[in-house]
Amino acid sequence: MDLFSTLDLPIASAPMAGGPASPELVAAVGGAGGMGFLGAGYGPATKLRDQIRQTRELTGRPFGVNLFVPSDARQESVGAALAAYRELLQSAAEGRGLSLPEAQWHDTTHFDDKVELLVAEPVASVTLTFGLPPAGVMDRLRAAGSVVGVTVTDADEAAAATAAGADFLCVQAATAGGHRSTHTLDAEPNDLALVPLLQQVRSATSLPLVGAGGISTAQDVRDALGAGAVVVQVGSALLRTPESGATPAYKAALADPSRQETVVTRAFTGRPARMLRNAFIERYGDRAPAAFPMVQQVVAPLRAAATEAGDIEGQPLYAGIGHLSARDEPAAEVVRDLAD
Repeated sequence: MDLFSTLDLPIASAPMAGGPASPELVAAVGGAGGMGFLGAGYGPATKLRDQIRQTRELTGRPFGVNLFVPSDARQESVGAALAAYRELLQSAAEGRGLSLPEAQWHDTTHFDDKVELLVAEPVASVTLTFGLPPAGVMDRLRAAGSVVGVTVTDADEAAAATAAGADFLCVQAATAGGHRSTHTLDAEPNDLALVPLLQQVRSATSLPLVGAGGISTAQDVRDALGAGAVVVQVGSALLRTPESGATPAYKAALADPSRQETVVTRAFTGRPARMLRNAFIERYGDRAPAAFPMVQQVVAPLRAAATEAGDIEGQPLYAGIGHLSARDEPAAEVVRDLAD
């Protein structure tokens, strides 16, 4: 596979969905000699189309797009738990003059529409998070010219993705910020750090591996490459850069030494995700059911209100274990320092 061998630096930016992975950040990482990824897990295909076109206006370097594979939440199995969670949140919503929506049990991440867009307007790479896509999807993306990767969290998922025809694997460790890409929605993710996870996955596949999770220093990069990764994927280290789409309050929270602790919680979306501990997680974290993106739908008005108000106690602050090393410096400098 020639995709990563053409890079000047073995660094890719993580596809941080929801805003941080902006076209500006993707272009800056590519310009530094790495490869940027747009996070297209949320929103309609029209938004992704605009981001792709904007990125192409900013850079001629190759870049990728990440999609969320639709999850397997079933109303008959988790509907009651989701209704109870919505009721629990209702008092907080009423205090802000908000109404919480009912969950929608069909695919609201517009996966099929985004696949059609990426077939029509292909990018260098497409990565798939939360499992394996329906039959034929990877073949269509590959035929359009994209190198296709699947995010995995253990050796069994790696073996399944290899058998399904992935071109490479993104190996995501427990130290990573954001959602953990377990292929089963209700699975409790393991606690393996990146190097032992890379070693475990290598025993199950010969595909190229991209290592993700806790990459905050040049030594972390060397360790991951030494454990078998061909490229490392960096997220939290880029969140405070000027090109990042993270809000000012989010960036400030990442640098706050009193907020060192990260936790894994389903509180905001229904999937396990590592983020900074805050009041919302303290109050609701152990009550959220395994229902994605339904929990995200229900919580959305509360999260949006907190984000608009700059209230870091009520919004998800995705962060890996190395978040305190994130710097308010240009993304190109961060990437070059990591690859030093």
